[in-house]
Amino acid sequence: MSNAVAVTDATFEQEIEKHDGLAVVDFWATWCGPCRIIAPILDQLSVEYEGRVKVSKMDVDANIKTASRFNVRSIPMLLFFKGGKVVDQIIGAVPKQMIQSKFEQHATAPQGVQRAV
Repeated sequence: MSNAVAVTDATFEQEIEKHDGLAVVDFWATWCGPCRIIAPILDQLSVEYEGRVKVSKMDVDANIKTASRFNVRSIPMLLFFKGGKVVDQIIGAVPKQMIQSKFEQHATAPQGVQRAV
């Protein structure tokens, strides 16, 4: 199961740049082996962080404009957005713990929920 949302050149601004909170975009392609390695990790994290992190996927072959705008040269590339601005990135297939630590670093608790310190 996954809560990841597919985004396109046409929907990127509304779905990502105008999103309140943390949005993570997975820039990928169907032919990319390392992309297939991290896909199930992102699917898991999209469920685990539901309400705290918006996980989305963008096919770079079908959405060249946005991929070029963010200088995506290697995939998979994860870009972390807060307030419409890039705040972090991960390039390549990395272990779940590395991705999850970035989620923790940048995520905020949902409205009305206190996070343990």
